[in-house]
Amino acid sequence: MTLKNYLVFMVATTAFLWGLFVFIINLINPENTNTLGFTIFYVSLFLALAGTTAIGGFFVRFKLMKKELAVRAVKTAFRQSFLFSFLLVAILFLLSQKLFSWFNLILLILILSVLEFLLISSKQK
Repeated sequence: MTLKNYLVFMVATTAFLWGLFVFIINLINPENTNTLGFTIFYVSLFLALAGTTAIGGFFVRFKLMKKELAVRAVKTAFRQSFLFSFLLVAILFLLSQKLFSWFNLILLILILSVLEFLLISSKQK
């Protein structure tokens, strides 16, 4: 797959996912829904955020690090977009359950940082 095809696919898929997210927001009533409704909400938000941040992260990497191969920029942006999107969705989930605290936030960031470090170090071997 060429870089242009990847970007077109990612932009189209992300636009579709944001449309799906808006549809789910209008469809699901948080006062009357069950666990499945909330799961669909959080998964659709996660996927839409991951696509958006992957595209944005790729463009930032591509412009700032011109010597880096595009494939590496795509892989790094995609991996980090999933971690960042997970962080945002986890924060929203903790807020909805009234479990959010600075300690939980720092713990979540530390866990995701260790995971990122492990992913980076495993690729270098």
